[in-house]
Amino acid sequence: MFMLESHLSPDQNRVVSEVQAAAAEANVSLFLTGGAMRDMLGGFPIRDLDFTIEGNAPKVAKAVAKKAKAQVTEEDEHRKTVHLLFPGGVTVEIAMARRERYAKPGGRPVVEPATIHEDLRGRDLTINAVALSLNRASRGLLIDPTNGLGDLERKELRTAYSYALYDDPVRILRLIRLRVRLGFTIDERTTQQYENARLEHLENRVAPRRLLEELRHIADGPNPGEVLRVFDEEKLLPLFSPALAGPKLNLAGFAKLHKVRQLVPVGVRFPVDNFGLFLNVLTEKLTPKERTALTAAVAIPKADLDAWHKLDARSKKLERDLKSAKLTRPSNLYQVLSKAAGDQILFLLLRSQVRLVQDRIRNYLQKYLPMAQEVTDDEVRAKGVEPGTPKWDKVKEEVIAAKLNARPKKPAPEEVPPAPPQTPGPVPGGSLRRAYTRQPSAR
Repeated sequence: MFMLESHLSPDQNRVVSEVQAAAAEANVSLFLTGGAMRDMLGGFPIRDLDFTIEGNAPKVAKAVAKKAKAQVTEEDEHRKTVHLLFPGGVTVEIAMARRERYAKPGGRPVVEPATIHEDLRGRDLTINAVALSLNRASRGLLIDPTNGLGDLERKELRTAYSYALYDDPVRILRLIRLRVRLGFTIDERTTQQYENARLEHLENRVAPRRLLEELRHIADGPNPGEVLRVFDEEKLLPLFSPALAGPKLNLAGFAKLHKVRQLVPVGVRFPVDNFGLFLNVLTEKLTPKERTALTAAVAIPKADLDAWHKLDARSKKLERDLKSAKLTRPSNLYQVLSKAAGDQILFLLLRSQVRLVQDRIRNYLQKYLPMAQEVTDDEVRAKGVEPGTPKWDKVKEEVIAAKLNARPKKPAPEEVPPAPPQTPGPVPGGSLRRAYTRQPSAR
C-alpha cells in the first residue's frame, strides 16, 4: 500500500479513496488491477486506474461519478465496464469481475460474473493479471494466480492462458504494443502462439471499436512513432489504413512530437488530449480520401473528429494571444497558457513558425510552470484564506503571480581579503642591475 500511495499523484490518491468509499457503501469487494498494477510493480508511471469489483460494477461507478462529479466517458453494458474522467484529469475504469467464453475467435463472448481469481486467469497477459485488495479485511493483499510478478521481474510477456490470442485477436496488437512500450521480450510459448494466430490471419477479425481502443492507447503512450514503426514491420498497419504503410507513415513527424512532449516537466499537472494531436500527425501525409477511409475503418466518434479537425483553428487563436505585446510580465504569460488546453500548446510547439511563440511556450513549460507548482497551500493560508473558500483560487493566483514576477536576488559580493604585506622583490633587470643610493662626493 505504501508503494501504491507513493506512485500515485494527489489527484489519483483522492480518486482511490472515493472509489473505496463507494465500494464499501455498496458492500462489494474492490481490487486494483490491470495496467495500474503492472505499471506500479514494474516501476512505470501510473497513467490510468483500473478497478475490478465482485458485484454490480456499473452501479458503483455511477454512484462515485455522481458524488465526485466525474464524467462517464464510455460504458460497455455487455462486459459491465464503465470508463470515468475525474476532475484533475484522472481516467478510471471500473469493471465487473467476469468470466468470458468465446464461441469463435473475435466473436462476442458470453459474459458471466466471477470471482477475482477467475477474472485474473482469463486475462490477456500475466503482467496484467495481478490484483491488489482494497477491502477493509484484506487491504494490501496481493493476488497473483498466474505469476505475473515473476514475469515483471524477468521483463517477459507471457499469455495468461493458451488461447488468449485466439479468443480476442486485439490482444495480438496489444502484445506488440506492450513489447515496444515496456521494452520486454516475448517468451517462447507466446511467440509460437502469436505466429500461429498470424498464420490464420486472426488480426483481421478485430472489430473497428477495438482498433479505435488500440489507437487511443498508442496515442497516450510515451513514443507513438516507435509503436507504429514496429506495427509497420509486423504488417499490422493495414488494419487501420492501407495508406499508412511505407513513405506515408509520418515517422519524422512522430519523432518531432516525441521531442515536444519531452519538454513537459515531469510530475506537474499538464492534462493533454493526446488523440487529436496524434491523429493530426498520423494523417499529415494522407489525402482527404485516405483520411476518410481511416476514419471509417476505426469508427472514430464525431466528438473526436471535431477535436481533431478544429485543433488547428483553436491553436491559431492561442498563437495570436501569444504574439501580443501585452505579455511583458511572466505572470501575464502564465495566465494565458495555464488556461489553454495542453494539446493546443504542444500543437504550437510542433507547428508554429513564429519564434516568439515558441520561446514563450518553452519559458512557460521549463520555468514558469515548475515555479507555480512550488507554491504550497501553507503559503496561501498565510494570506488568511482556507482551501475550499471562495477566495482560495484567487489568492493562490496572486501568490503565484508574485512569485513569477519577483526579480531574482543578486548574490552578495564576495569580500576580498586584505592583501598580505609585500616584501621588496628583485629589481627589474636581474642581478646585473643594483639599486644604490647616491653618496655625496668625498671632495
